[in-house]
Amino acid sequence: MSAPHTTRWEQVAEHDLAPHELRVVVAVAQARSFSGAGRDLGLTQSAVSHSVRGTERKLGAVLFERGRGGATPTPAGERAVAHARRVLRLLEILAAEARGAAGGDVGEGPGAATLTGPLRIAAFRSAALHLLPPALAALRARHPGIEPEVSVVRELGRGTAGEVADGRADIGIATIGTTSPIPPGLVGGVLVEEPYSFVHPAGHPDPRSLPLADWAENCTSYTRDWWASQDWIPKASTRTEDDGTVLAMVSAGHAMAIMPALSLTGAPPTVRISDLGPDRPTRSVGYVTTPEQAGSLAVRALIRELRALRARPEAEAGPAAPARVVSDSRKSE
Repeated sequence: MSAPHTTRWEQVAEHDLAPHELRVVVAVAQARSFSGAGRDLGLTQSAVSHSVRGTERKLGAVLFERGRGGATPTPAGERAVAHARRVLRLLEILAAEARGAAGGDVGEGPGAATLTGPLRIAAFRSAALHLLPPALAALRARHPGIEPEVSVVRELGRGTAGEVADGRADIGIATIGTTSPIPPGLVGGVLVEEPYSFVHPAGHPDPRSLPLADWAENCTSYTRDWWASQDWIPKASTRTEDDGTVLAMVSAGHAMAIMPALSLTGAPPTVRISDLGPDRPTRSVGYVTTPEQAGSLAVRALIRELRALRARPEAEAGPAAPARVVSDSRKSE
């Protein structure tokens, strides 16, 4: 008797991963243990272990190193977890956009789909404080069902782009350009080209004699090269955690600084901002997202509002939109 014929669909389905398997993998990576993942998911440790072994068998790769210290993702596991987060997020978007489209045509204007649910945004500090609020206000005015969730991430190492690539954010506000290109696998574009300025205490008789204050994520190698060519700029003698601290030190008369425009939004009158001339350095601030998220309605809507800011006077930006803000201390250096 001949063996039953296996169809191509059955062969592919045998290796497909179900959403619940992806959730288990993400939970183990998050908890760094099988027992912790079980508690988070309401499963037994043996059920989590069984699920992970099945996923590893389907993928043909070990995803976690098991030991007394818990479960640590292997390089294959790190890649799998990032993809799993992104796939699970797309399933959420699929459901939300389908429900929204059920009541109208997908698009803009009357009868358009209703956009609801979370929109996860990763941004560095000054962008979260000064660039996002007017854009989110306009976004919420058009789509009140969207729930912005903003994570503040230091722009070091992989920075906000890393949060997007790893599936923790739908879109990131990042510094991009020739020396900070959009990472492979992501898409994006420049939103603002902001100049650097010489910042010093107002009324100081010799501001260039003051020590230089700086912070780690201030500028790219292009700007550092410009700094190196300016013999009047000393090496930074004071390094701080963020631009807000630098501005406070300048305001108090303790230092001078070279700072980009976003960091100087709302600077107090005790601070003097001087133009560095036509050869001044600039910083490109833009957005990054995944190719699949670039087509989602909520991400597209936010990008439209961010681009519209360039043509919209600040007075018309409106009040800040409510958003859940999460301060993220991760340093992907």
